[in-house]
Amino acid sequence: MSRVKRGVVAHRRHKKVLALTQGHRGQRHRLIKRANESMMHALRYNYVDRKDRKGNFRELWIVRVNAAARLQGLSYSRLVHGLKLAGVELDRKALADLAVTRPDAFAQLAEQAKAALAVPAAG
Repeated sequence: MSRVKRGVVAHRRHKKVLALTQGHRGQRHRLIKRANESMMHALRYNYVDRKDRKGNFRELWIVRVNAAARLQGLSYSRLVHGLKLAGVELDRKALADLAVTRPDAFAQLAEQAKAALAVPAAG
């Protein structure tokens, strides 16, 4: 049986790892073992942080909506509850955008929420 030398395959794989770790400090971008560890951690952080970013944005939107709601004399929770009762189906991203870019439109939504909260619940 003929012998198979794997030098080219290993070299190609090592080059790929070292290319991904460019910019890492010290051994982490020079030595293949350290670079591989660094790459694995970096890719894991990248994956996790992509998921975390969504929560961070939701947090930001809630803070912005709360600030705008307080200017209208409502708390965030009462505004969201009032909008739900009024049948307004806007997500937090859209509400935050309205609060920042169109305060007049947000004020109208807040009035709708207040009106829906003022009506006693049937049942």
